Amino acid sequence: MAQIEITPAAQGYLAGLLDKQDCDGIAIRLFVADPGTPRAETCIAYCRPGEEQADDEVLELDGFRAFVEQRSLPYLEDGRVDYAEDRMGGQLTIRAPNSRMPQVREDSPVEDKINYVLYNEINPGLAAHGGVVSLEEIVEGVAVLQFGGGCQGCGMVDVTLKEGVERTLMERVPELAGVRDVTDHSDRSQAYYR
Repeated sequence: MAQIEITPAAQGYLAGLLDKQDCDGIAIRLFVADPGTPRAETCIAYCRPGEEQADDEVLELDGFRAFVEQRSLPYLEDGRVDYAEDRMGGQLTIRAPNSRMPQVREDSPVEDKINYVLYNEINPGLAAHGGVVSLEEIVEGVAVLQFGGGCQGCGMVDVTLKEGVERTLMERVPELAGVRDVTDHSDRSQAYYR
């Protein structure tokens, strides 16, 4: 079962929002976008009947159900959803202290493994030159990367990609078929090497 707390105040607020949707069986869905990375964002969305995923964990709450994305479960551990009224009406808050923590196991999705390597092994080295690299998507087993900061437009980016980033990712994530850079390197204004 998910280890995220949804307080009674939050359940009341969410139930009220769901009642206004005029959709029988509407629920909420909790997930973490970009889990295990500095860009991680914990999200709650409406979940109409049929939009839930087969492996979602189901929470039976006060008057409605919540579907929790399977991939997000470890990142929502010790999380808390709360609602507090204030002068402006109120505010729903989501606290998920583990959402940005890299959590990679043997059975983790390839995206999580790639992000773990990027943010814990590759980006610390690139940061010395003001650079950063992020995963955009995976297409047919190929990691599509976006370079930024001092890497964008850098004259050494091909060497960095081939000798550092690609080699490291291919060693650490054997499921990968390759690595591709989609960065527009014509903008050299922030480049570390010109």
